[in-house]
Parts: sequence; structure tokens; C-alpha cells
Amino acid sequence: MALLQEISEYIQQGDMNEVSKLTSMALQQNFNPQEIIDNGLIVGMSAIGERFKRNEVFVPEMLIAARAMNKALEILEPKMVNAKIKKTGTLVIGTVEGDLHDIGKNLIGIMFKGAGFNVIDLGIDVSAERFLESAVDHKADFVGISALLTTTMVNMEKTIKELRANNITTKVLVGGAPLTEKFAHEIGADGYAPDAASAVGVAKSLMNSR
Repeated sequence: MALLQEISEYIQQGDMNEVSKLTSMALQQNFNPQEIIDNGLIVGMSAIGERFKRNEVFVPEMLIAARAMNKALEILEPKMVNAKIKKTGTLVIGTVEGDLHDIGKNLIGIMFKGAGFNVIDLGIDVSAERFLESAVDHKADFVGISALLTTTMVNMEKTIKELRANNITTKVLVGGAPLTEKFAHEIGADGYAPDAASAVGVAKSLMNSR
């Protein structure tokens, strides 16, 4: 387990080379890919997520940690396919129609990927119809909608209405600087996250309440 702890620590440091080397070493020592993900990558990303939440690290550190994690996932991918690794769930995420901001959305994607979710990132300026199509195609457990502009917040409600009108019961999470929990409730969202580090916890809470 010391090896997996090292992977976790180097993830937090964003040391891509060490993470790659130790991930390969763990496979050579017959660690199960799922074990490496759960006790190495996820532990590391969760730890840096908590530090981000406490303002001890910032966006650049999060992005560097994510780069290291993604490198490890590249090494594990072939083994994961062979072992039929089960994902925690699937998140379809995008910035709402009319909004071109993506930093918050990208951080959410990083946190969910780090927690073992399959993340389908639709990018920016995503229409309600595209959210719907992707939720159906990927059998999504969650749809995450981000907005930074107050003028685009109305399109969140439009997207939720589109999903519900087509009998899509996928849980919808919303977030972004101008949002409040009250607004999220008013537009029919299932969950609201004030920051990227909280989003995974909100999602898991919704999964546990099913």
C-alpha cells in the first residue's frame, strides 16, 4: 500500500513523471487497476480537492494534478478494458448555451474523473437539445450544467425543461459563480454545488439516496 500512497502524494504534487513511473511499477507488481485508481489516483485527487476547497491550492495546481492523473489513466486504460473496470457513474457536462466560460466546468470534470466517473465533456455554448441527446446516448447518471453569466442562467432552466419534457429522469447538477441554491431549486435542478470540490459529494449523496 505504500506504493499507492506514493502515487497519491505525487498526484497532489502534480509530478507527472513520478506518477507514470509508479503506476507502471504498481502494474508490474500485480496491483489491480481498480485498486490503483481507488487507493492511489482517487485518494490523491480527493485530497487536493479538499485543499482547493480550503483555498490552500488554486486552479493551476488543480490542473497540474489532473495532468498527472490523466497520464496514469492512459497507462491503466488498456488494463481497465481487459479487466472490465466498472465506473462510478457517467457525467455529461457542459457550459450552458450562450456562455463561453469553461474553467469551472473543466474543474468539475477533473474532480469527477478523479472520483472514477466517466466524464463526457460537451464543451461550451451547449444547447438544451445537445444535452438531451448526449444524456440519452451515454445513459448518463448525471447532467452537469455550468454558467458564469447571469444572462445565460435562464438557459439552465430551458435545458432542464427539455430533459423532463422528454421523460429523462437523469439527475441534473448546476453550478457557477452567479448561482445560488435557491435558484437551483427554483429551476428544478436536483443538486447545486457552490464549488468544484463539493460537486462530487453532492452527486454521491444523490446516488446514495436513490
